[in-house]
Amino acid sequence: MFTLLKVALAIDNISEKLGRVAAFCVLAAAVISAGNAFIRYGFDVSSNGWLEIQWYLFATTVMLGAPLVLKLNEHVRVDLLYGKLRGKGPVYVDLFGLVLFLLPVMGVLAWLSFPLFVKMLLTGEMSSNAGGLIRWPAMLLLPLGFGWMFLQGLSEIIKRVAYLQGKFEMNTHYEKPVQ
Repeated sequence: MFTLLKVALAIDNISEKLGRVAAFCVLAAAVISAGNAFIRYGFDVSSNGWLEIQWYLFATTVMLGAPLVLKLNEHVRVDLLYGKLRGKGPVYVDLFGLVLFLLPVMGVLAWLSFPLFVKMLLTGEMSSNAGGLIRWPAMLLLPLGFGWMFLQGLSEIIKRVAYLQGKFEMNTHYEKPVQ
């Protein structure tokens, strides 16, 4: 279990680094959006490429930031019962969801999106918009993001199993979101 925990913590570390990239992409998208609006309305000049780079940055934010959200235990849940559970109950619910839902879905999505990325890379597919960008960098985010979310799910499973065995301390506190 010690080796698995080291792997889990390494995955967590990389997720934190990817989360910093995602945070930078939020800032970059905001600056580009403001600059694009200023240039468009101030100088009556526009480019679809600037709009598309904002979409790419947003995709980067979501696909690279989601594993960190899972690691921080801040992801969306169906909160009918979860918030009422105490002790090890939430950990068992988390394990159920991670094993039966997250891993299969992320695995399938990573598997299905990879050939689309390869096709776009090999064909050099471009946006159909005038001045649009190549598409493969955005498509790369799908298998990369889904694959890393799968790995972060494995990390969460390892940590929860170790917690149940008394070999790992983790904060199981869940704060129900304000509605």
